[in-house]
Amino acid sequence: MRVVMAEDSVLLRVGVQRLLADEGIETVAAVEDGDALLAAVREHRPDLALVDVRMPPTFTDEGLRAAIEARKRVPGLPVLVLSQYVEERYAVELLAGGASGVGYLLKERVADVAEFVDSLRRVAAGGTSIDHEVVTQLMARSRRKPVDSLTQREREVLGLMAQGMSNGAIGAALVVSDGAVEKHVGNIFAKLGLEPSSSEHRRVRAVLTYLDLA
Repeated sequence: MRVVMAEDSVLLRVGVQRLLADEGIETVAAVEDGDALLAAVREHRPDLALVDVRMPPTFTDEGLRAAIEARKRVPGLPVLVLSQYVEERYAVELLAGGASGVGYLLKERVADVAEFVDSLRRVAAGGTSIDHEVVTQLMARSRRKPVDSLTQREREVLGLMAQGMSNGAIGAALVVSDGAVEKHVGNIFAKLGLEPSSSEHRRVRAVLTYLDLA
């Protein structure tokens, strides 16, 4: 897997690069601002862009805006945001801008290297990995409620899907069988009107609907 990383902290940039190398993941470019990210993505066409939110020159939302622009220039580019902050406005735009290959993790809540690497691979493969705290803040921002028809258990299942969990992992977390999870997932798809499609990933579309972004 080939990654372009945008992070203004040189220590974190080098540290993550070494961590990825230990896991057999190649960092083809490690840059410190949004313009350099766009140039690196254009040059290398990576399997994933790993992006911080706040970068030079104003340290507000340059990284996230650059990630959105990168996905416009390279349609389908998987992007995983790794930040200390939930920048709600552009987070919504990023997550709503494509049906696959998006993630948003909070630095201080990444406690396990294996889980972090798994998130990288999942997003690169077209899935999602969204921190529960990000989900909570985006849900609080939402005005409409497209998931009102779901039961409490179905909401719990969908919330865990938003974090990128497989059916087996969801079953373990909720202490229910895989069959029960499959039934809940099927009910979720049906209630949200997500019919089977060759062009859409229904799990991702369900997550975006859950976040009120679809």
